[in-house]
Amino acid sequence: MDTVTANTRPDLRVSIGGLELANPVMTASGTFGYAQEFSNLLDLDQLGGIIVKGISLEPRPGNPPPRIVETACGMLNAIGLENVGVDRFIKEKMVWLAKLASPLVVNILGDSVEEYGEIARRLDQVEGISGLEINISCPNVKKGGVAFGTVPTMAAEVTKVVRRVTELPLIVKLSPNVTNIVEMAKAVEGAGADAVSLINTLIGMAIDAKSRRPKLANIIGGLSGPAIKPVALRMVYQVAGSVKIPVIGIGGISCADDAVEFLLAGATAIQVGTANFYEPAVTIQIIQGMEDYLRQQGETSIRDIIGTVRTGAEV
Repeated sequence: MDTVTANTRPDLRVSIGGLELANPVMTASGTFGYAQEFSNLLDLDQLGGIIVKGISLEPRPGNPPPRIVETACGMLNAIGLENVGVDRFIKEKMVWLAKLASPLVVNILGDSVEEYGEIARRLDQVEGISGLEINISCPNVKKGGVAFGTVPTMAAEVTKVVRRVTELPLIVKLSPNVTNIVEMAKAVEGAGADAVSLINTLIGMAIDAKSRRPKLANIIGGLSGPAIKPVALRMVYQVAGSVKIPVIGIGGISCADDAVEFLLAGATAIQVGTANFYEPAVTIQIIQGMEDYLRQQGETSIRDIIGTVRTGAEV
């Protein structure tokens, strides 16, 4: 092992299915807008990667308010995937986004397999896009509203269709609202995914005891934040030990120690979500904290700690 000194800058570079990242810290879709909203709050070019909010084929207005509710150690949201649609995204948002140095990943969503394929086709040759992340938590309207992310065969079908129309690195974002997330990960791996990211939000709700009414207009929403971290960490550990493609950890990451835990569990990179709302520069703090951790541990590369959690089975 190379000698590490206080002045040594550890190597934070990682590779995610063809995406070369300067560090493992990415932003989670839906929590970072179209990135420009954060441009005066932090240096976006320091990030390992930027994932913008989910893009659909046609514009979506989202759900009526209230759409966000604070919960114990977390947040419920029912935004409803509000976005400008793929054509406006390309014409309006990409003009600015294409200038960024950090790799840009576009999260895509659809109500049918065909919609996913069409969105990916339109984005495939757009300058400045480094990869795609497939949100498979959406309901398939042709299958009675069953979410793509809850049935392995449906998740695989979406992945195959997108894979056919693009050579961009392909990340599939997995839902935790399943019986066996390892089965889901293996299904999309077999269908051509270059990486998986997990977890998406857990389904939850909140009620106002005084009015006896749900706090969200949509009644139910997605739970995120520190409250879901133990669930996310467990799922990342299970998936990372079962697939050969890289895993990106998401769920309650709000500091460098949180991020390191996911890497130790087997994740190659991480995404920061809810923490962006209350500490916009948290991603930069996490990057700096990772460097400090590696120095303290006497490590020169972040890659050397991936999957090294000590479970007691080591020789």
